[in-house]
Amino acid sequence: MRSFGSFRTQLRTAVNQVIRGARHVRSAGRPLSTKAARCAPETAVESVASPSDMLKDKFNRTHTYLRISLTERCNLRCTYCMPEEGVPLTPNDQLLSRDEMSRIASVFINHGVDKIRLTGGEPTVYPELIPFIEDLASHSTVKSIGITTNGLVLKKKLPDLKQAGLTHINVSLDTLLEPKFNFISRRKGLHRVLASIDHAIELGFTPKVNVVLLRGVNDDELLDFVELTKDKPIDLRFIEYMPFDGNRWNMDRFVSYDEMLERIGEKYALTRLDDGPNDTSKAWWVPDHAGTLGFITSMSQNFCSSCNRVRMTADGNLKVCLFGNTEVNLKDVLRTGATDQELIEVISGAILNKKKQHAGMFELAKRKNRPMILIGG
Repeated sequence: MRSFGSFRTQLRTAVNQVIRGARHVRSAGRPLSTKAARCAPETAVESVASPSDMLKDKFNRTHTYLRISLTERCNLRCTYCMPEEGVPLTPNDQLLSRDEMSRIASVFINHGVDKIRLTGGEPTVYPELIPFIEDLASHSTVKSIGITTNGLVLKKKLPDLKQAGLTHINVSLDTLLEPKFNFISRRKGLHRVLASIDHAIELGFTPKVNVVLLRGVNDDELLDFVELTKDKPIDLRFIEYMPFDGNRWNMDRFVSYDEMLERIGEKYALTRLDDGPNDTSKAWWVPDHAGTLGFITSMSQNFCSSCNRVRMTADGNLKVCLFGNTEVNLKDVLRTGATDQELIEVISGAILNKKKQHAGMFELAKRKNRPMILIGG
């Protein structure tokens, strides 16, 4: 059996090869030989990048938005997110510690990331959520710290979250009917989610409410959700059903952006709003409503050309694309004693290898990828 010291030395050697390879790619455009890096660009990159360019890919997309999955654990079992039988959880010693997450986040922030979203699993069950938000908020250049949550236990945590530095809230809610909520999430608690949304509004947030629309499951509530924006200042966002491992994706359940828009337009007059340069949703408004509508069209009309997002999983893997199955293990790099410069070299090499766009939904349905619960929304 290999000793831990021997393993550590070999891993350290591999990391150094990754870093040297990433530098070589930047200077000469030649592919990496280290399989673990998976970060060779498709076209040559002519010169060594300045720090401001370390998060830029070869399609000139600068990545200033980091999504961090804090935990693999969740207190719901939503059908589109987690297999019915659940998922094997990573041993605790193989998950990033709070200090490790803070260190990696700081490297990203120091090179231009100014927007961070915390996901899971369910981030509100992460025991160090408050101090971790405080860690992030201590960086003066961070403009936005958000959380994507199912809202079950959010209400009682909201005052402390806001005090710690939380600026934005996304709540996942796929039905307004209690029996259907119990069916979709395999748990009870609709009234608690609705109470969390109302309390967030009371505290001055404008919550984003995310709805994954499934034909034959909750698409009959499409107009009921739109009506929710009449009196509530929320950003209601309909998400096209996306294929991930274990969610039994089926085209028969898919409802496209065009169909949603047409069905809503039969009852409501709709006004198109301007989208930000890196927005994932297409924004609309029903005149005289307090809230707005958005449509996340990952499957029917992808927005890859303006993507500025990367994801870090709870076990320390960097995913430069939600739908890509290629990952770079930052945890192992970190635990070999890598410097911040070595970390950013590995991160930068991975971003350089980001593809122009993800595959279509039928191809994605055939591919292996993590269940959504192990990626983070």
